[in-house]
Amino acid sequence: MPKASRRRMRRDPGKEREAKKRSLAEDRTVMFAAFENEKIQSEAKLDRVYDNVVESSMEESSNPPSPLLHRPYIPDELADRADVRAAFQNAMLQFEADINRRSDLFTLDRYYTRSCLTKDRRLLHIRESAKDAVLLAANSVISLSSYLDDEPLNKCCGLWIQRDDKEKTAIVLTSAHLIRANRTTDPKKLNKWLFEWTGKYHRDASVTVHFLDGTTALANLIYLQEHYEFALYEVVVDKPVQLSTFNDNVHSGQDVLRLGRDESLDLSITHGRVHYRIPSSYERCHYMYFSHDGPDLVHDDGGPVIDLEGKVVGMVHNQCVESFLPSSILHKCLDLWRKLKCVPRPHPGMTFISIKLLDPICTERMRRKHNIQSGLIVEAVSKESNAEKLGIRRGDIIESFNGVYISTTIELEKMLLDIGGEHFHQAKVLDAEVDIRIQIFRATELCRRARNLTVIVSDCGEDIIEGTYPITVGFGKEIN
Repeated sequence: MPKASRRRMRRDPGKEREAKKRSLAEDRTVMFAAFENEKIQSEAKLDRVYDNVVESSMEESSNPPSPLLHRPYIPDELADRADVRAAFQNAMLQFEADINRRSDLFTLDRYYTRSCLTKDRRLLHIRESAKDAVLLAANSVISLSSYLDDEPLNKCCGLWIQRDDKEKTAIVLTSAHLIRANRTTDPKKLNKWLFEWTGKYHRDASVTVHFLDGTTALANLIYLQEHYEFALYEVVVDKPVQLSTFNDNVHSGQDVLRLGRDESLDLSITHGRVHYRIPSSYERCHYMYFSHDGPDLVHDDGGPVIDLEGKVVGMVHNQCVESFLPSSILHKCLDLWRKLKCVPRPHPGMTFISIKLLDPICTERMRRKHNIQSGLIVEAVSKESNAEKLGIRRGDIIESFNGVYISTTIELEKMLLDIGGEHFHQAKVLDAEVDIRIQIFRATELCRRARNLTVIVSDCGEDIIEGTYPITVGFGKEIN
């Protein structure tokens, strides 16, 4: 009996392996965007195959070649003849007309479309590698437009991140601004839109994908992430699409390029450098910034920020300042969405500023006087949150989360996503509570405390509510 029992136990792993093999075989047609340090997924075949090549050594008689554009001139011995000069004038007019017509050819319009990579001499040292990077990434950059009741709502760019060759579908990653309500360029209304921590979205808006060959297709919203403000749309495709390749590693001062597409589907290319800075009071803490000297950027919201190898290091987020969501966070989010169909994230009820972003004079003073090496300075505490109830106030420092010392808000976001993913994997529910052990340096008391912070794990955007109170009695008046 024991031997038979052992034999039965040995068969179970084999069945599991066979089932796994069958599952993998069924999923081979589903391809995902590649991230650095992962095995590169097989890409769509982009070999140069032309189906309109005529195999002939001679031009067809029905399609004669274009006339030669030879410039007319007057031989010296005929320069005095009036009739020759008149004929020359007519020939020159015809020649110039032919030149103008020929200049409309797609191969000769190079003088009218010039990006920073051609006209900015300061980029000579990276021009060749930057051009190669742009052309490598360009095929995965598309344009999307949204409509509400047949009225234009917004336009954004997007990236192909997944395709299913069996179902003939593909998924595009884009900015949630594509369907965000009340977006405006009116300066009088802009501030209200900017200060909305959690925006409102038209999930039922009609969205059109503009393919690079000029055709269009309707897209279906399959996921909206309000906190990180990105959206995933599924679209039916009749040909393979090129998936993006991402790079999680990006550093301050790095040369990068922002890509977008204008109304003609031409690329918009902007060179800049990665910039770390303290976010504004109405910005999320997980963004990185794009520093450049050129004019305001257009046509690239939701488009990629790429490095000089053509890999995507972030997604453009045009709300006010030139920020982008780094690929390291996108990587975490997309992994969670593929596994769980949601992006569970604990809401700490606070916003932070990294000590690393301070001037070194301030940093050294903290280290010298208070033995503070790193951490996150509390910038705001949401009204009636558990953080507020714990006594955490603006100016306090959170040095560690679950025993791990955190030095940047990007590190914190990745940790929160790990905590949220693990919790949801075990509990299978959202909007549940979980405890995070934090170490606080209280700035007013100059002491350290360890506390359990209870947070809500949610798939929604976190709203930081400013603490307010009403003034109901005028100055100098007594309360009756």
